[in-house]
Amino acid sequence: MRRMMCCRMAVVVLVVACCFGVQAQEVVCGAQRTTFYMPLLRGQRVAVVANGGSVLTSQRGKVHLVDTLLHADVALRRIFCPEHGFRGTAEAGAHVEDGRDAATGLPIVSLYGKNRKPTAEQLADIDVVLFDLQDVGCRFYTYISTLHYVMEACAEQGKRVIVLDRPNPNGHYVDGPVLDTSLRSFVGMHPVPIVYGLTVGEYAQMINGERWLKGAQQCALTVVPLLNYSHRQAYALPDDAEPPSPNLVSKRAVWLYPGLCLFEGTTVSVGRGTDDPFTVVGTPTSRLHESHFTPRSLPGRSAHPLHEGKRCYGPDLSGAALPADSLLLWPLLRLYESTPHKGFFLNNGFFDLLAGTRQLRRQIEQGLSEAAIRTSWQADLQQYRARRKLYLLYPDFD
Repeated sequence: MRRMMCCRMAVVVLVVACCFGVQAQEVVCGAQRTTFYMPLLRGQRVAVVANGGSVLTSQRGKVHLVDTLLHADVALRRIFCPEHGFRGTAEAGAHVEDGRDAATGLPIVSLYGKNRKPTAEQLADIDVVLFDLQDVGCRFYTYISTLHYVMEACAEQGKRVIVLDRPNPNGHYVDGPVLDTSLRSFVGMHPVPIVYGLTVGEYAQMINGERWLKGAQQCALTVVPLLNYSHRQAYALPDDAEPPSPNLVSKRAVWLYPGLCLFEGTTVSVGRGTDDPFTVVGTPTSRLHESHFTPRSLPGRSAHPLHEGKRCYGPDLSGAALPADSLLLWPLLRLYESTPHKGFFLNNGFFDLLAGTRQLRRQIEQGLSEAAIRTSWQADLQQYRARRKLYLLYPDFD
């Protein structure tokens, strides 16, 4: 094992022989590579940022990271959990309470409840924070915002962060408007496009390298990289994987999510309360009757979803080609044109926060074509692509 300093950052990347081809071999996640990070935990007081997807495969089958650490006699003190909770069952945006893990007795501290950033008190008896969450590669997916605040707190308190890297199922392209930082929020903290084309480990390096932490600090960062991963083709989450969140229950939903999540800032349902969330979109007032669905309350996934009990109409996405290198924009434009414009966008400004710009909403209202809208992103995307390359750990798509 050797250590490499990267891009003038306080970051260590554990390096072994990685495959620089496409994903012909099974991708090995950072959490699986215990040989490389367990020695860093000896004699250290440890916390983890984890949820139901933070698992490893062993001779005993699938084992949660928490159980793996305890089995190895790691001094695990605390579990931090993100949006959706430790078991990943809380709805999007739902307040997550602190608690205690029934299986281990460990305290669980919510980073989507009273505080979104670990406090000095919560880190006082911790030396190292392990971060192991399955991201989906979209700016508004809040796990990277949690990553930011964990890194910031650790920088302030002199603690080390170890990111156990996981694949990005939308890591094979870059697309969408780059965030206008005047719209910074928990669903968009950094000047990156909607689809930013980085794994969590690479993104952590970018946070450090671009000095996005408060006061331009850098945290002590170690990334345990993936094996056999490449940005050159789309990665599919395994069929038996825990869903990244309660309503991303299929590979197709994960791939469609970058474009369809923008509907969350409108009066259009994204299929919450159906068996196919984020693969169908519609509203009762749409004139597009190509497909329809009726949202209903589903325990553990969607309580009282938008348009509950009402038939929603929209475009037929069942046969729509999955985007190869761009987020799906045409359903948004078609539904706007086929729905009464008044009241289409929520009046709370959430659409602009998700888009990361006020321009996209205005372009839609002005009737601009998809081609014209996409052209308006290109200058910022070109600058972002150049910065992104500084932080790559894996073969790129170009």
